[in-house]
Amino acid sequence: MREIQFREALREAMSEEMRRDESIFLMGEEVAEYNGAYKVSQGMLDEFGAKRVFDTPIAELGFSGVGVGAAMNGLRPIVEFMTFNFSLVAIDQIISSAAKMYSMSGGQYSVPIVFRGPTGNAGQLAAQHSQNFENWYANCAGLKVLVPSTPYDAKGLLKSAIRDNDPVIFMESELMYGDKGEVPEEEYLIPIGQAKIVKTGTDVTLVSFGKMMKVAVSSAEELAKENISAEVIDLRSVKPIDYRTVIESVKKTNRLVIIEEAWPTASLSTDISHHVQRFAFDYLDAPVHRINSEDVPLAYAPTLIEATLPSIKRTVEAVKNVLYVNS
Repeated sequence: MREIQFREALREAMSEEMRRDESIFLMGEEVAEYNGAYKVSQGMLDEFGAKRVFDTPIAELGFSGVGVGAAMNGLRPIVEFMTFNFSLVAIDQIISSAAKMYSMSGGQYSVPIVFRGPTGNAGQLAAQHSQNFENWYANCAGLKVLVPSTPYDAKGLLKSAIRDNDPVIFMESELMYGDKGEVPEEEYLIPIGQAKIVKTGTDVTLVSFGKMMKVAVSSAEELAKENISAEVIDLRSVKPIDYRTVIESVKKTNRLVIIEEAWPTASLSTDISHHVQRFAFDYLDAPVHRINSEDVPLAYAPTLIEATLPSIKRTVEAVKNVLYVNS
């Protein structure tokens, strides 16, 4: 094992797969000459050449459509969005074409394409550049949606996504590209749709994904100081979701708090809450509690950002609420 950055783990995943399979290529704004807006693709143009790593115009609808067409004709594109906020321009290509083509063609056309890039808040980027669309894409039949939280998961999941024959939405974060973590030197894959128990516990289950895992893990550490044992689960995949791991944990701890950066209405935490109350209702000793961003566009001011997003303070308070609900 060696310690590398999140961006390096992504780069290794793409480079290893491109060496293995010549049908794979990377396209997007500034991925080539500039080495990627966040330096994820640094050095890849030099290794693979301009036919397999190339810059696109600022036209997400256009280059996403090129990617879908290439995937239908036997190639395996990786399409990078500078941010998933910009993917809204291409949402028709993603949802109406990539996600539906296998079904509409009666299985004649697979669309093995990965759409990847950062999502959510990343500091003072204001309302239009700080949105979360995991639940939007997870709501679309035909797509798989992955949101890793560590360099280890980023590499293993991205390699699996590139090899998958279905279209995959792969969501990262600008705030995580510099994060370091242990990654094996040997090749490995992480199955899509398999959650990970990051920390075992007995008093409450904390469920999250992506960069909100930092809030979940830090909250568990704070709770441990008060002898409250929290089990922490990283979903890693939000379409499909590993409901079984969550439900089995709740059957043990009898309480659930879900931490999600997206707005509360029609969120993934709503869906998880439904499945838990349906399949583990008799095990719950308190209502399921959800921590989401406040239902407002994210502001520019740091103080308002802090007040809007999920936090350790809000999570600890929620855990105490579900622990002492009947006291």
